[in-house]
Amino acid sequence: MLWNSLLLAMREIRRNLLRSFLTILGIVIGVSAVITMVTLGNGATQAVKNQVSSLGSNLLQIRTGQRMMGPGGGGGAPAFKLDDIEAIRSSVSGLSGVAPQVNRTATVVSMANNWSTSVTGTTNDFFTVGNWKLASGRSFSEQEEQTGTSVCILGASLYKQLYANQDPLGEMLRVKNFSCEVIGVLEAKGQAAMGRDQDDTLVMPLRTVQRRLTGNQDISSIQVSVENETEITQAQTQITDLLRERRRISEGMDDNFNVLDTRQLADALSGTTKVMTTLLGAVASVSLLVGGIGIMNIMLVSVTERTREIGIRLAIGALEREVLLQFLTEAVMLSALGGLIGIILATIASYFLSGLMQVPYTFNAPINLGSFFFSAGIGVLFGYMPAKRAARLDPIQALRHE
Repeated sequence: MLWNSLLLAMREIRRNLLRSFLTILGIVIGVSAVITMVTLGNGATQAVKNQVSSLGSNLLQIRTGQRMMGPGGGGGAPAFKLDDIEAIRSSVSGLSGVAPQVNRTATVVSMANNWSTSVTGTTNDFFTVGNWKLASGRSFSEQEEQTGTSVCILGASLYKQLYANQDPLGEMLRVKNFSCEVIGVLEAKGQAAMGRDQDDTLVMPLRTVQRRLTGNQDISSIQVSVENETEITQAQTQITDLLRERRRISEGMDDNFNVLDTRQLADALSGTTKVMTTLLGAVASVSLLVGGIGIMNIMLVSVTERTREIGIRLAIGALEREVLLQFLTEAVMLSALGGLIGIILATIASYFLSGLMQVPYTFNAPINLGSFFFSAGIGVLFGYMPAKRAARLDPIQALRHE
């Protein structure tokens, strides 16, 4: 009985191909929109996680002030000193690196080329903590760090801007009013979580930047890498307690610094993208409702058009449940076909849009299968009333219908 119902349903769909296509168009649009939005949203979430993880593994960021981001984040709080760095190294257990940082924006010049970039003064721990690798050259020597020698390492983007495909090692680069020797080039890491180009940077020894650019011993931020991920919370607590003691913050007073676990940043940003994905998916799913109403409408028309046919079948012995199954099967086939076409279109659209948006493309089997079965469920939900109406027709009245 089911097989015959399938054959009859396919025959009716083929008989009115254009009408069938227009009927399932709402389902096609709804399914493809939902899957595309969810796939791109998941890709954006994964991109955020990748960008945050590129900052460094098991990373804690320590900054002055009560706010981590935005203007006025420092809030006039005292800067860190080298003694704070040494105290963290000696007092906090389980650390793989502690990197002080001083950042300034400066124009760098190489022959006829110039570029405004971020200059970072730091130590060799910076490369360990931030998972930086050298594409060529070397890192700072111990003597260069201690004496503040004018040497520098180029980020990948800065290297492309100033030297293109030329070898910069040994070249002299002018930074504001002094020159430094290029001793290395970093491998590219791409954008950070906030869209900043991490590779547009010039890395120099901490003492060099303090003496040549800032003119003081202040340290604006500290990056700390923890050896074991399970000990991050413990290290965060130890660092907070240590800095409160060193900065003489009394009990009950707010910290004038903050220690941020980058996993929290990743979770916050991922949570935001997930909320937006859910919202966009919900809006797109309205098209499924519209498509379901379209299927109900066209099935009601179909029942009216085929009233005599239904009457003949009932008159020669067809049962109500057989007529019900026939029309319900036709509605489900229409909606399932729309769902299948929607999945194919969504897969193609998601693949190409992921490339344009520069987010990872991941095939999400649950959402694809869920959308397909949901579209079939739409056929059952909105096809039942027309099918029930057809099954309850009086054979005599149906045969008289013109």
